[in-house]
Amino acid sequence: MVSSNGAFRRPRPIKPGPGQESVWDYPRPPRIEARSERIVVRLGGQVIVDTANAVRVLETSHPPVYYVPLDAFRSGVLVPVGGTTFCEFKGEASYFDVVAGGVAVSRGGWTYTKPARGFEALSSRVALYPDHMDSCEINGEQVTFQQGDFYGGWITRQIVGPFKGGPGTAGW
Repeated sequence: MVSSNGAFRRPRPIKPGPGQESVWDYPRPPRIEARSERIVVRLGGQVIVDTANAVRVLETSHPPVYYVPLDAFRSGVLVPVGGTTFCEFKGEASYFDVVAGGVAVSRGGWTYTKPARGFEALSSRVALYPDHMDSCEINGEQVTFQQGDFYGGWITRQIVGPFKGGPGTAGW
């Protein structure tokens, strides 16, 4: 946020309630955390992921991004495509089209095959954009997605913001 005099101003974090986390308590640089919640993802009316073996990346102002093992996907769901992007913390990301039930989501998933030091746990895992899937669930709760063109955060009742990605948040 920018004040009336043009200076950067941190947004006012929402105070977390019992059992909740504030994205403003997450670190920068981000950290990886192993999780055992059940992750179920559907696309084209089909379950493409059902696993309790995930990690999530936590970064200040961002909802967690969940990464699931490559081998948790049904065969043929992930189709490698060209092009990469670069994260200052995790390194170079490569992308997949995600295909199931007659639906193809262009660049709907990404991975870090050779991640930067500290993020090695991501090398055999894939993250998905929840807004492009039919549904993404954590322990049966339908997640909502982080706004923005390239953010992949998963928002549940346990996560409070405000979240980077929406209009007016580019300077956070």
